Amino acid sequence: MAEGGDWGGDSVASTSKKQKGGKLTQVGKFLKRLRPGTSSKKDGQNTGTTTEKQSRIENGTLMECEPAEEEREQCQSRGRGIGDVGHGPGTDPSGKVHHDRDSSNKESSSLIQGAEQQNVVTPIHNIAEVGNRTAAPLTSTTRKDTDLTPTFSELLTQWNDYQFFQLTKFYRERLKQAIEEGVENLGFMMRRQGCFSEQELRSVSELTVKGNRRDSSTLFHCLVMEKGNRARRVMWESFVKMQNELPKLHKILKEIQELGPDPQEYMNIARGLAELPSHMEDVQQKHKETLKAQSETLSVNTILMKEKVKDFLLLDRYAELTIISTVRDLTLVEHELLARGRDHEEWREECLRGKLEKIRTDQLFHSSFARSKSRSGSSASVAGVPGIGKTTMVQKIVHDWATGKIYQHFQFVFSFKFRDLNTINCRVTLRELIQDQYPYLGNVLGEVWKNPEGLLFIFDGLDEFKGGIDFADSRRDTEPQHQCPDPEWWCEVSDIVYSLIQHKLLPGCSVLVTTRPTALHLLEKAEISVSAEILGFVGEERKEYFTRYFEDQTVAAAVFKHVKENEILYTMSYNPSYCWTLGLTLGPFFTQTHRAPQQVPKTITQLYCYFIYNILKNHGREIESPREVLLRVGQMAFTGVAEKNIVFTVGDLIKNSLQPSQFLSGFLMELLEREDSAQSVVYTFPHLTIQEFVAALAQFMSPDRGNIKTLLIEAHGMTDGRFEVFLRFVAGLSSPRTAWILEEFLGKFPHQTICRVIDWVKEEVNRRAGNTESETGKRSLLNTLHYLFESQNPLLAQQTLGSVENLSFRALGLTPIDCAVLSHAIRLCDTIKHLDLECCCIQCEGLQRLGPALHKCQELRLGGNDLGDSGVKLVSAALRNPDCKIQKLWLNSVGLTDFGAKDLASALSTNSSLTKLELGENKLGDSRVKLALAALRNPDCKIQILGLNNVGLTDSGSVNLASALSTNPSLTELNLNENELGDSGVKLVSAALRNPDCKIQTLELNYVGLTDFGVEDLVSALSAKPSLTKLYLLHNSLTDRSVPALRRLILNHRSLEWILLRWNEFSADGRKQLESLRGTRPRLRVVV
Repeated sequence: MAEGGDWGGDSVASTSKKQKGGKLTQVGKFLKRLRPGTSSKKDGQNTGTTTEKQSRIENGTLMECEPAEEEREQCQSRGRGIGDVGHGPGTDPSGKVHHDRDSSNKESSSLIQGAEQQNVVTPIHNIAEVGNRTAAPLTSTTRKDTDLTPTFSELLTQWNDYQFFQLTKFYRERLKQAIEEGVENLGFMMRRQGCFSEQELRSVSELTVKGNRRDSSTLFHCLVMEKGNRARRVMWESFVKMQNELPKLHKILKEIQELGPDPQEYMNIARGLAELPSHMEDVQQKHKETLKAQSETLSVNTILMKEKVKDFLLLDRYAELTIISTVRDLTLVEHELLARGRDHEEWREECLRGKLEKIRTDQLFHSSFARSKSRSGSSASVAGVPGIGKTTMVQKIVHDWATGKIYQHFQFVFSFKFRDLNTINCRVTLRELIQDQYPYLGNVLGEVWKNPEGLLFIFDGLDEFKGGIDFADSRRDTEPQHQCPDPEWWCEVSDIVYSLIQHKLLPGCSVLVTTRPTALHLLEKAEISVSAEILGFVGEERKEYFTRYFEDQTVAAAVFKHVKENEILYTMSYNPSYCWTLGLTLGPFFTQTHRAPQQVPKTITQLYCYFIYNILKNHGREIESPREVLLRVGQMAFTGVAEKNIVFTVGDLIKNSLQPSQFLSGFLMELLEREDSAQSVVYTFPHLTIQEFVAALAQFMSPDRGNIKTLLIEAHGMTDGRFEVFLRFVAGLSSPRTAWILEEFLGKFPHQTICRVIDWVKEEVNRRAGNTESETGKRSLLNTLHYLFESQNPLLAQQTLGSVENLSFRALGLTPIDCAVLSHAIRLCDTIKHLDLECCCIQCEGLQRLGPALHKCQELRLGGNDLGDSGVKLVSAALRNPDCKIQKLWLNSVGLTDFGAKDLASALSTNSSLTKLELGENKLGDSRVKLALAALRNPDCKIQILGLNNVGLTDSGSVNLASALSTNPSLTELNLNENELGDSGVKLVSAALRNPDCKIQTLELNYVGLTDFGVEDLVSALSAKPSLTKLYLLHNSLTDRSVPALRRLILNHRSLEWILLRWNEFSADGRKQLESLRGTRPRLRVVV
């Protein structure tokens, strides 16, 4: 969970029990690895990563159901893997499945009762309506992949009942995820085929309407499994029909198709593994006991407490992380504080759209996620940014295997850290590597090698390995010095790892590698079956961390509430290492009654001020001059920031007049390394942000900082981002309200330095505010707004932004933290009128941070952001604000659908400031457009410009449009481009235009399917509309038959200034007749 400083030295070392021996890896006191949590569980209790997650819906809460009796019987013949289905009780050699109806009926009865306890009343006659409203249609032309239906349908006819049973069992967990967004439609299909009763369909639908799609999917699966053979076959046939609407389902079907007609070949992966000889059982048991002892405890480095290291049980502190079964194709920035918040937003949205699949740690091997379904072993990689929890995840996997929870088809598991392997600078054998860590296996390794399929090797931290492994280097397979054919072969460590992953050494074994994303390129050519990525905490997982971190649940709830309410801190908390810092720093505020609530940190500068304060308070008396030592540590930290260095040697300490001490260990974590066969101690900060803060503190407090402005200007000029957070800390320290807590130990902050920093911030804002044409200019302005935010100086913000009217960050990706900072600036200044945030990758969470400031802007551009209905509801709230100043609003291409449209229509009906509204490029359809148009009928509506281009409006919806046009006197510009109105729709619009109250000036009808038959009505209506000045008819199907009517309109309509007719079907003569009208009056423009 909390791999606190994974980038160079972690905050927690999971070295719970010391290993004896170890002549190759005598690695002593590593950086302690953090693992917070709270409630204790008995050893062996399921904590979320086991395969024993089978329960039922009880007390109204739906959990994963147990398989029907027939499934359990068939899965008991061998091992515990999904592929272990054999001809046990319930089947005969032909594969025919026998049913135990009594047990399965009990199961479904329990499930249905649980669903009914959701208190959702949906009459059966309304279920079809619900399905049409919430589920996508069954056909789509949006998917570009080749349709698999013909080939897959062919496969369906070839499989027998037993193979359907195997497929459903093997892909069970993935199918539950894959069908969540379409489970209701699938339920209707099962009902139509007679597989579900009305009551069962009702139960599935009720859970969906309630928003519990995951529960609904689980119930659907349980019902199908207890129904028997025909239901499973119908379910798979329904999957084929629904695949184009459900990307994850499409992916599963495609995989099955590619793997061939006989699923038994790749599903029975674990079958046929050699049984463990009886004389080896005692050895295996000893190995499991050893690994259990090594992995059951977490040694947490508390830093701020009198006892520096505290041990906790792993199961007490372990909180689940979200892992996805693929690595996203984007460049991950190692500085999560700057760029990670948006990644989690995007993941949540993508997950809702069905693109990404979650994977558990017990599904990395021998599961349906593997790209290569092979019995000869597989390799998996798990990537994650620093501090995200890779090492602790490995510890949990080892512990779960040792306690019999997962991967019991592996007879032996061997776990190594690349950090330890760096200490080996000579050729070695795999036997020696294992024997060094597990001496008791020395005499039996020859026996262990005989069954490589039963072996799992784990290598943690590829990014830390100094040996270098190039899987693209074909010489490794041909040159003798790189080959490693057997475990007794002397070779480099890198060759051993390479040969294991590529199945050249002990072919059939399985390998797990963890790494930061920065080292993923090393594995591009490796034989990796599953490439997963840890995303960190998503949703309630953040809350679980704090629940486990604090023993006092009242404190845990108070800390989490504060974090959640603070946009900056909450965005940081996706990463366990940040949660660790938050827990250490915020905990005392809610346990010590003498601290006032208003002093609780809100900015990252305030947070780290208290972090350092606690170190000084707890350990400051251990040395004579803590202030001087802190400044020296800060100077070393600054040099590291400037040189992009995070690891410091004893030589670095000496250079800065430092020596190891109890006080110093409050800032720096020790790491033992070995170079040239000699151990050496190196040091690193628990996290990069701590290093940056201490560096900023030293630069601020140093007496020789006479011209700190020069330093700040030079640092701000660096374009690689190395000083960005450092500069935010410097700006934050200029606020007396922020830094006062440190004065008890560090003395008064230099007034001259404070003034110079404030002057620098002021100059930067003034310099950057008017220079936002380029991406660099926008990024620089955003950084200066961060400085203002950290300074928490309202007067400074008003002075610097007081004359700024326009802020544009168009096409610059903004994180939720950026949005919070921007909101802070707008709230402090009343002058900002125009805010352009188009295409800034803002989603609901980011807009939530902007929410309190939105109503203050006169012109608000939010188009091109995936806001969804939840985000649009936030905009609607701004429109309802009595002080709303928004006059022009762009919501084009924001993912607006049903619920958001209703809320927006309601807000528009009460708003009196809005004059322009752009809703184009949203999939509204006639029904949702009707909701928006209802606002136009309101007498108080002031909307003059309305954009409805490409919103799915048809001739049917034109009736509502015509009604709104005929009653609204304020509308002057209407964009209906790219809607399938056709002649009949245009005719309805034309009729509305005849209304004398309609004052339309600009009408856009490009790409609307207009032909010669509809032109006459349109021309007739517009001829009587003197207000019209511009008419757009591009990309329609007009021919020369329309030329006379168009000429009549142009000649007789004296106020018409602009008519665009390009890309129609006029002949050369027709175009010439129209073009001849150019210049017949001033300002007339005819474009053909």
